Amino acid sequence: MKTLISLTLAALFAAPAFADDMMMNSADLKWGDAPPVLPKGAKVAVLHGDPFKPGPYTLRLQMPANYKLAPHWHSKDENITVISGTFYLGMGDKMGAESHALKAGGYHYLPAKARHYAMTKGAAVVQVSGEGPFDINYLNAADDPSKMAKGDGMMKKDAMKK
Repeated sequence: MKTLISLTLAALFAAPAFADDMMMNSADLKWGDAPPVLPKGAKVAVLHGDPFKPGPYTLRLQMPANYKLAPHWHSKDENITVISGTFYLGMGDKMGAESHALKAGGYHYLPAKARHYAMTKGAAVVQVSGEGPFDINYLNAADDPSKMAKGDGMMKKDAMKK
């Protein structure tokens, strides 16, 4: 019984300490180049988890003006929140004028396998959360930036780590 009480108390006191480790301000983020499967120019910061392993993750994607993500889909659901700027998101197989402007504070739930595209006109930052492992499947293989980079076209795990 003493062991059970000790373990329970340890768990209760450990939880707040763990929570403090999960708190961060924007100045605490460590930005790095986005992985090769995303067009050049974007930066990424992982806030929680490992996007390449099973389990929850949260990351931020910082995109410059006139950034475009060609039509693609993901194997798992994603939650997208716009942190700054305006993020244009369109549904379908082709980039078109029917994208929706999501402004700072805007949110979109993106179900697995939903075909979509995205772009910016000015700089924007979005937060993406979901269950890993993260993937991106371009509808047109020629749109995959990793095919233009050296190597075998595989997404590099270290490219999105803190």
